[in-house]
Amino acid sequence: MSKNELDLSHLSMLDLFGMEVETQAALLNENLLGLENHTQSGKELEALMRGAHSIKGAARIVQLDEAVQIAHVMEDYFVAAREGQITVSDDHIDILLSGVDLLLSMGKVKEPELTGWMQKHQPEIGLIASKIQAIASPGTVQDQPRANPEPQTLGDRPAIPPPTPEPGSHHPEPPPTPAANLTPVEPPPDPNLVPFPEPEPPQPIRDQSPSSSSSSGDRVVRLSADNLNRLMGLAGESLIEANWLQPFADSLLKLKKHQTQLSKTLEKLESSLSEYHPNQTTKNHLETARIQEKECLKILNNRINELELFARRFSNLSDRLYREVIDSHMRPFSEGVTGFPRMMRDLAKQLGKSVKFEIMGKATKVDRDILEKLEAPLTQILRNAIAHGIESPSERIEKGKTPEGTVRIEAVHRGGMLLITISDDGRGINLAAVRQQVIANQLVNPEFAHQLTEAELMEFLFLPSFSTVTEVTEISGRGVGLDIAKGMMQEVGGLLRAQSELGKGTRFHLQLPLTLSVIRTLLVEISSEPYGFPLTRIDRIVQIHRGDIFVVENRQYFTLNGQNISLVSAHQVLELEQSALNDELLSVIVLSDRMNYYGLVVDRFLGERDLVVRPLDPRLGKVRDISAAALMEDGTLVLIIDVEDLVRSLDLLVSSGRLSQITQDAQVKESKHHQKILVVDDSITVREMERKLLQNKGYKVDVAVNGADAWNAAITGEYDLIITDVDMPRMNGIELVNHLKSHAKLKSTPVIIVSYKDREEDRLLGLEAGANYYLTKSSFHDDTFLNAVIDMIGTPDEI
Repeated sequence: MSKNELDLSHLSMLDLFGMEVETQAALLNENLLGLENHTQSGKELEALMRGAHSIKGAARIVQLDEAVQIAHVMEDYFVAAREGQITVSDDHIDILLSGVDLLLSMGKVKEPELTGWMQKHQPEIGLIASKIQAIASPGTVQDQPRANPEPQTLGDRPAIPPPTPEPGSHHPEPPPTPAANLTPVEPPPDPNLVPFPEPEPPQPIRDQSPSSSSSSGDRVVRLSADNLNRLMGLAGESLIEANWLQPFADSLLKLKKHQTQLSKTLEKLESSLSEYHPNQTTKNHLETARIQEKECLKILNNRINELELFARRFSNLSDRLYREVIDSHMRPFSEGVTGFPRMMRDLAKQLGKSVKFEIMGKATKVDRDILEKLEAPLTQILRNAIAHGIESPSERIEKGKTPEGTVRIEAVHRGGMLLITISDDGRGINLAAVRQQVIANQLVNPEFAHQLTEAELMEFLFLPSFSTVTEVTEISGRGVGLDIAKGMMQEVGGLLRAQSELGKGTRFHLQLPLTLSVIRTLLVEISSEPYGFPLTRIDRIVQIHRGDIFVVENRQYFTLNGQNISLVSAHQVLELEQSALNDELLSVIVLSDRMNYYGLVVDRFLGERDLVVRPLDPRLGKVRDISAAALMEDGTLVLIIDVEDLVRSLDLLVSSGRLSQITQDAQVKESKHHQKILVVDDSITVREMERKLLQNKGYKVDVAVNGADAWNAAITGEYDLIITDVDMPRMNGIELVNHLKSHAKLKSTPVIIVSYKDREEDRLLGLEAGANYYLTKSSFHDDTFLNAVIDMIGTPDEI
């Protein structure tokens, strides 16, 4: 759970102080670096004064005199700089940043360890406070911290009195509330200066993130990740349920059509009877029927209009709700990169390099879960950019470059994906050295190594323990950084690619889903079932002619961009039933790991779709090749492929030599005429009786336990006949038939209703809904049931 998702009601005041310090330290770091670049900027100085003042107030509340002391002298410095009494220098920034680090360390100490920690770091605290006060008051000679034989105490912890400031060098503070063993340490207030108001105690319900403190009017509450995920699921369900209204609207339109036909029939009846001079009673009945027909038509028209209007409103509302919940799970990219400017500055100084660090796209929205996981890979790549990429100032001047190198990180949304690019204008990657290292590590044989393309060579950089640096330092040389980055990217379903130009720089491209809760997928059909492939894990999708396939050593290949790609049937790797593939064009998804490319042959492409991710029941354990599930708008269940796991399965299948050929024409003809029946009944006895009767006759039979289950099966599978009961939970048989007959793809599928109800009105209701036969369950005792099936689709022997 992230910091923003904590239940603050269980935190102590010291914990809240730590959160306050963490937030304000981020602001102090950011503005100190800005001050270093802009020199004497009033905007940064005002922000720094507020940050130090807030920490000082929070420290007083929890009675941390050491933190009060450091924040107090830092505030002195910022006031003096704002009033022009001192000029900010790089050395000053180094000392102030040390003070920020010390405050951060104090904020992370737990209450039981506080006394010992303070005693251990007392000399360091006094030294840094003395240094900051020295640069804040350059005209005054500062005394070194002196030992205090009888220190003021806070409990049993010694406290260091803050240095006595020069008059006018800071805003005076009202004295803190006296404690039993605490004496005021502030000097008398200067009557010529107006003090800052004391800060309010930290509020648990406020989001103390840097972005929120700078935004105006945004109220933020803390919400647990589980609650947010449940809201996400409910919003997705509401979006799906909204789409169920359309079939009902269509059925009402069909009813209206029948009503219109009834009106025409009544007109013909009335015209015919007029020739026989009907009596008054007959005329009255006809007139009554005409009036009732008109009233029914009027009511029906009104209800159709109301339903269509409601369906549009509900669909729009569900879509807005869904998007709002998705947006609530997103955070600006800036929140995940707040610590990088300070890290880059310190690392550049440590290595004696001059680096300008730029962040582009700070407002780009990123899923909070992805944002947390991005810290490790981005840190590794940025450290590499300074350690390996950017040259020293003298080396850059020799090459005709500016002494200062540039490292840039940019985040944008493009094509439904989050793209992050990290680039530098350094020395680039020497591919010849990479090739030699590949050979030296015996990763491939020398002959093959010299045939590797630039893109293939770059992939070796992400292997564990691979490095072209000969000297191992604290920062680099162990060959684990980019491997960690690659692993983190794969964990969130992303891709990491590198490009480089020797002498000009390197670019790392990170492609990720916008959110882990909703992913953009390519929907495909395999064995009459839909499956989702995350777009971020797909290299290419292509359609190839059967004539483009060639065979080498019993394996089928096709050529794409000069590269031979092995073909594998999706049915085989997922262990599904073979489908009919009689098309001249084959639909192929190109997948890859670091070394191998595979062409996965699927039945057909269904298009791109955003899917709300539903985790699988943990009791199932890890399901091979599957990562999660989702529901489509019509309620169809979709399994989402775990591409990393699938590629491992492909590797195992190929290495074992069990790879089968893509479906041949003879197999296609055989499977294409295989009769398939769906039996729908909530009674397991009736369901199994029907299944056995049909299977004994040679039909292939699937079963469904209710109308909703049957509807999902019908729209994802291909059935020659559907046999259904009437009285069932969730969706009865009449509703199921209405759905089937209003669906463009399924309306021609024959339907037989088998029910215990044998009344004439029940039979008429079923036939009017669109059923081809209405049978009672007594038909099982003779050949009536099987004869109806044969009448609809014939026998398997006749095919």
